Amino acid sequence: MAAYKAALINEIEKLYKKKKALVALIISLVVIVLGQLAVVGVRTGFGVRGTGSVEFPVLVLSVVVNTILPLFTALVAIDCFSGEFSHNLMRVTLTRPVSRLKIYTAKVTAIAVFILANLLILMVFSMLAGFLFNANSATLTAVARTVLVYVISLFPLFTLALGIVFLANILKSGTSVFFVAIIVFLAIKAFGIFFSEYSSLLVTTQLDWYNLWLANSLPLAKIGREFCLMLGYALMFFAAGFYLFDKKEF
Repeated sequence: MAAYKAALINEIEKLYKKKKALVALIISLVVIVLGQLAVVGVRTGFGVRGTGSVEFPVLVLSVVVNTILPLFTALVAIDCFSGEFSHNLMRVTLTRPVSRLKIYTAKVTAIAVFILANLLILMVFSMLAGFLFNANSATLTAVARTVLVYVISLFPLFTLALGIVFLANILKSGTSVFFVAIIVFLAIKAFGIFFSEYSSLLVTTQLDWYNLWLANSLPLAKIGREFCLMLGYALMFFAAGFYLFDKKEF
């Protein structure tokens, strides 16, 4: 456990020093500012109320969870694996007295920490912006529900990240992984549109899992089914990715 903890701290420290984390944060803040300006513009120009203080963070989440966060999650996952493969840094990492399973688990845990940190920072700043421009519509229940939808959005994004880690252990070049991941992501999105009867089975559709938690009467059966699907995808991607990582020669 101590070895895993040390490996995890090392991976988080490496992620913290990468500029991608800072860029993701800056772009997320730009989305919040532009979104709030659009809401204020609609309210001022057309007299439409727009979104309230706790509806605005959900609006921001609906935008970033399908655009910015998957993109930067892919870049960070590629950096953690393909980046170290290409610069021979993985060989240095493996010289430490830590098993490959612990190194692999520490890397994917660090990616999960990156995703969760981005979601929480985004939530705090979007809530602050919402309260600043429309404080009267907030209730404790609505705030608690907003926190919940941000936290549970970690699961589909982490499942997607494990799929990209799996790709990173198949392809050598980080650039190839990035473009293949983008093409596969768009292809699955298109498949979900043209074959909507199968869309609930797709990883990309589950990025909108948070919507189920916003219903007044929670559809527990559907929530449970989608959770089991994500868990199944996550376990398969984790196992397949680790198998390739364990067999890889550095």
